[in-house]
Amino acid sequence: MGGLATAARLVAKGAKVVVLEKYLLPGGSAAHFKRDGYTFDVGSSMMFGMGHEGTTNLITKCLETVGRKMETVPDPTQVVYHLPKSDRFPKGLHVSVWRKYEEFLDELAQRFPAEREGIKKFYDECWKIFNSLNVLDLKSLEEPRYLLGEFAKQPLACLTLASFLTTNTGDVARKHIKDPELLRFIDIECFIWSTVSADLTPMINAGMVFCDRHFGGINYPVGGVGRIGEELAEGIVEYGGHVVYKANVKEIIVEGPLDGERRAVGVRLADGRVFRGKTVISNATRWDTFENLIGPDKLPESEKLFRKRFKKSPSFFSLHMGVKAEVLRGETDCHHILLEDWGKMEAARGVLFVSIPTVLDPSLAPPGHHIVHAFTPDWIDNWKDLSPAEYVSAKEQLADQICERLEAIFPGLRAATTFRDAGTPRTHRRYLNREDGTYGPIPSRRPLGMLSMPFNTTDIRGLYCVGDSAFPGQGVNAVVFSGFGCAHRVLADLGMEPTWPLLDSAFGKLLSTVRNAS
Repeated sequence: MGGLATAARLVAKGAKVVVLEKYLLPGGSAAHFKRDGYTFDVGSSMMFGMGHEGTTNLITKCLETVGRKMETVPDPTQVVYHLPKSDRFPKGLHVSVWRKYEEFLDELAQRFPAEREGIKKFYDECWKIFNSLNVLDLKSLEEPRYLLGEFAKQPLACLTLASFLTTNTGDVARKHIKDPELLRFIDIECFIWSTVSADLTPMINAGMVFCDRHFGGINYPVGGVGRIGEELAEGIVEYGGHVVYKANVKEIIVEGPLDGERRAVGVRLADGRVFRGKTVISNATRWDTFENLIGPDKLPESEKLFRKRFKKSPSFFSLHMGVKAEVLRGETDCHHILLEDWGKMEAARGVLFVSIPTVLDPSLAPPGHHIVHAFTPDWIDNWKDLSPAEYVSAKEQLADQICERLEAIFPGLRAATTFRDAGTPRTHRRYLNREDGTYGPIPSRRPLGMLSMPFNTTDIRGLYCVGDSAFPGQGVNAVVFSGFGCAHRVLADLGMEPTWPLLDSAFGKLLSTVRNAS
């Protein structure tokens, strides 16, 4: 999605663009597939950024860039948490994150009445960030002319965001909240989209997520999440771009000496075809981009430092199911999170993510049926060195375990299941072309807020990175944000957006120095 967002913004400005898609469908983990009358989302069904007000509704704005518009269905909740039992919560901690902010605050305060004031203060700090972002025209944070222009128009918003640049969410949570169990809740609030705890999650990212779910809300695209990528691809072509499918890029062509200035000038596909251009934009992970497509012996120093600050997150084990509708009779919430043991929150197969998109769009399943998509973090090492028979057996065994866990919130689900298809980290690696099937980079140590995350430019001229390996990180709306930033930076470098070259160069060096020093 990051690549499609970049391409959409570029073609809208008149740039000549070719999108190279390895698979048969666009969208990557935001694509969909069809089986036995079901339309399954490959990844999450929880869509931020599809509202119609403010500036943070980036998916809506990206579609509009190429003249597209999608019908959506509002979700009454972002997610329903089913969390571990304790002395205080003998049946478990259950919290619904309602679309209306006040209703969510009230429900959480009912669970933790002594922390009512602290809860409001913490989430209100998130609103300071969101309200500041939501008045800015979100483009490249690497382009100083744009930044100074936004500062001139919205100085208070820019200063507010600057005050949170180096802050992580856990720091702010502990300032207002003392209850250990409530702080664990804040951890899982971060984990379900950042895959790390609050201490490792930049506060600016949290402000965006924790407030957009109430401002724009979670809105499901009619026809499935995969329609977003398809609409963007169609719009890119209509605006003069090209989308080439089954285009397996095997090499980024870089010219110039290792000890001098190097420049990306094109790519070579597995079938031998070569595409050359002024700019190469990689939506692959940074591990795939630099080690697999360029070569580990040619790694720039900044990328070596990146690998010290970040590591690969786990992949996922995904279970797509079709079930008889009666087992979910009365269910109105699309998204659920299940965790039985706080100590396993960051462990493989600990947190169980559940989506039921058919409660919002019944057309995705045959009449009388629902879709249940359950997925959990998992490492590719758990699936190595297995024979074909062992691999199939291991998939079925883990799928059975997940179904057994789901019975706690959806009794009778196993007996009502009529279709089941499982995918492992090996599946993600194969179809999404991601090293170890990883979901993206996560901090290997405490980050310096958002300043630790790389932006779109790289140390190789003409080569840019977009997607979850660039700021702001994981999530569909987040990678679309990275696409907005990347397109703006590329247009500026191509002379298609105004810049101040001397200040531009100095500011880029400053950002790189701060990031590498972090």
